[in-house]
Amino acid sequence: MNTWTIRPIQPKDNAQVKTLIRAVLVEMGVPKIGTAYEDKSLDDMTSEYKNDRKIYYIVEENNEIIGGSGIAPLTGLEEEICELQKMYFLPQARGRGIGAKMISDCLKFAKKEGFKKCYIETLPYMENARKLYAKNGFETIEKQMGKTGHYNCTVFMIKNL
Repeated sequence: MNTWTIRPIQPKDNAQVKTLIRAVLVEMGVPKIGTAYEDKSLDDMTSEYKNDRKIYYIVEENNEIIGGSGIAPLTGLEEEICELQKMYFLPQARGRGIGAKMISDCLKFAKKEGFKKCYIETLPYMENARKLYAKNGFETIEKQMGKTGHYNCTVFMIKNL
């Protein structure tokens, strides 16, 4: 039996999620500019993801948030393409099937909302993340899509839903 649960983000989670995302980005050596690190949305993720066709899930274990991931329309291509956003896990969450379950839940939401494709941006040295995405049907593409503002992300992937 799992000792963790996945649920939509709540206002009480905002500070912990911001800390988690920034901690994982620092751990991975990600630049602090041109990436999710500097996103204003980190200040209030609950408000950011409460709009139509958006959701952010957190993974909780022993009253601690150990990961999260969201779905939102891809800016500039909102009608048919969504983006898997801010998918980060603390070390204790990795290698336990949580990422695959999170992707599954996010993609179910995306399909329900009528998206035709899901897009991801990541970095070349985030190898485990890229492997997880590929294992879940995402294919690498050559060019960035939409207007994410994450100019330091150089790996782009997409999946038909």
